[in-house]
Amino acid sequence: MSAPHRLDRGHTDDLMTFLAASPTPYHAVANAAERLEKAGFRQVSETDAWDADTAGASASGSGGKYVLRGGAIIAWYVPEGAAPHTPYRIVGAHTDSPNLRVKPLPDIGAHGWRQVAVEIYGGPLMNSWLDRDLGLAGRLTLRDGSTRLVNVDRPLLRVPQLAIHLDRAVSAEGLKLDKQRHLQPIWGLGNDVRDGDLIAFLEEESGLGTGEVTGWDLMTHSVEAPAYLGRDKELVAGPRMDNLLSVHAGVAALTAVAGGSKLPYIPVLAAFDHEENGSQSDTGADGPLLGGILERSVFARGGSYEDRARAFAGTVCLSSDTGHAVHPNYAERHDPTHHPRVNGGPILKVNVNNRYATDGSGRAVWAAACEKAGVPFQSFVSNNSMPCGTTIGPITAARHGIKTVDIGVAILSMHSVRELCGADDPHLLANALVAFLEG
Repeated sequence: MSAPHRLDRGHTDDLMTFLAASPTPYHAVANAAERLEKAGFRQVSETDAWDADTAGASASGSGGKYVLRGGAIIAWYVPEGAAPHTPYRIVGAHTDSPNLRVKPLPDIGAHGWRQVAVEIYGGPLMNSWLDRDLGLAGRLTLRDGSTRLVNVDRPLLRVPQLAIHLDRAVSAEGLKLDKQRHLQPIWGLGNDVRDGDLIAFLEEESGLGTGEVTGWDLMTHSVEAPAYLGRDKELVAGPRMDNLLSVHAGVAALTAVAGGSKLPYIPVLAAFDHEENGSQSDTGADGPLLGGILERSVFARGGSYEDRARAFAGTVCLSSDTGHAVHPNYAERHDPTHHPRVNGGPILKVNVNNRYATDGSGRAVWAAACEKAGVPFQSFVSNNSMPCGTTIGPITAARHGIKTVDIGVAILSMHSVRELCGADDPHLLANALVAFLEG
């Protein structure tokens, strides 16, 4: 018999709060960690020696554990008495989204305008960043090596579009943007552009002394709040759903199952950075972070390499990322027989050329979880004439040799500064993830 939904529209309300509070990967993992702490999880350091208690595996362990590294977080809960070879159930996601990121020499200007030099991160819908009130957020590194999060969450910058009077062909021929020349935001007036102005401003905003900041990872974000949309408020518009929607659902699912003493698997959340540009970093899915932490957990519980091999062989990962809902104005761009709809439940993503990692046996795992949760799901494949995107799924499967299934939520306006999803799909996804982690 299907289990009742554990999460409802209140989960979607909470998602909107999470989106608004997480303008960067660094803020997203900090907010995820705060939620995990409230559920009894405790942070462990990669530089400390791990024993059974540190890894959360002994009878005296204080529940789940997590590791933070930059814009990535790995969290897990080891049930009491779990053997070293106990397999994992992993929800994988990513914390980064396409945006405009500040260059090393940010202070520029021309013709009486003060501007900030930015670089394009990932593959944003660049037109969606025009004429938006933008804030600035990220991570500051101080002289002593410590870091400080900063979030100027008010209208600070703007990328102004050229008026139609100066580009008469734009409506007929489409907008053409040069990434270098046309996307540098303005943030004030003046001819006296001075090196260091932006960082000095952020030092003041953060209550730091002049010259304390020696490094930074900064990015722009729309300050418009997430909101319900539609006659019956059946839709949600907001930023960074790709892929904080999955990160949020993963945190909710992991905290929901933590504390269960009869779990047949060790539930894990793995939220990586840098998916939007290939995942090749020390915090990306193509790096050693996940494998190293899972191995250390095995060894901390007294396991051997043989136990590690057995655990990985029985492990399944759900790579949860957003996918494409059928677009009413461009239905011909979709596969003619696969039209995922918003509020129709999460999607199973399939590509026989392994752009997604799903195969038939993985589909069965996903179908069982959805059946247990009482959640409907839909299938997604790309139109054969359109190139297919990819996810952390194939990377995770290939790097760690674990069965991986690509799933997610169908949205519109993917990679826009403001995306659109169904208001029910976030909690339907979270409930399916709960059932999957419970086994």
